[in-house]
Amino acid sequence: MSIKVIVAGFKGRMGSTAVDMVKGDDELTLAALLDPFATEKEVDGVPVFTDKADLVGFDADVWVDFTMPAVAYENTHFALENGFAPVVGTTGFTEAQIQDLTALSKDKSIGGLIAPNFAIGAILLMKFAAEASKYFPDLEIIELHHDKKKDAPSGTAVKTAELIREVREPKRQGAEDEVETLAGARGAEFDGFRIHSVRLPGLVAHQEVIFGAQGEGLTLRHDSYDRISFMGGVNLGIKEVVKRDQLVYGLEHLL
Repeated sequence: MSIKVIVAGFKGRMGSTAVDMVKGDDELTLAALLDPFATEKEVDGVPVFTDKADLVGFDADVWVDFTMPAVAYENTHFALENGFAPVVGTTGFTEAQIQDLTALSKDKSIGGLIAPNFAIGAILLMKFAAEASKYFPDLEIIELHHDKKKDAPSGTAVKTAELIREVREPKRQGAEDEVETLAGARGAEFDGFRIHSVRLPGLVAHQEVIFGAQGEGLTLRHDSYDRISFMGGVNLGIKEVVKRDQLVYGLEHLL
């Protein structure tokens, strides 16, 4: 039976790529499109909505969200309340918001996924970085994205840092008397190490984790050159959340 999908934020670059992916899969049906700035009433026979309130009672299984950090939490809460299993690529969630949405999904017995990154290579980078941090506790994260990205650091960088924190021995890096002569030069501090955000036109999504030790270094890097790199993970998420009864944070939980 085909899985009926709503795509929120369909006019954006990630949302439009997700629409094409859904259309190209015989196991999925594009049920509705949502974007507050849409002017059309339908696209290729698929109804278009500008207000999510109009989707109350709508016949769909999964809510795919590629919108903006400012509305992602509200959208995901709405999806769960209305029986749509959310697959969310929008970033910017706080830990408290993720905990709240997970609790709501348990209460509703609805599966869901919030994923900072849907690229399989990015998931592997996070896993490898956490493993390496056990042996190389001195590290810095550099994430690079296009100049239209609204949140910094990226959700992928934050997720990577959280996974590292779980296994790395606590350590504050840098000189004890270190001074920033230009505010922000050392990046954002997280559990004793630093995260740096780069925003430039021409980039898509890239991340390095650089480790240093006496006489050696290790660099792990992942590059997404095209948004199509995320669609395998989005497709997997759509097909998995309908089988589950609780939201998870991170695509690695579905692999």
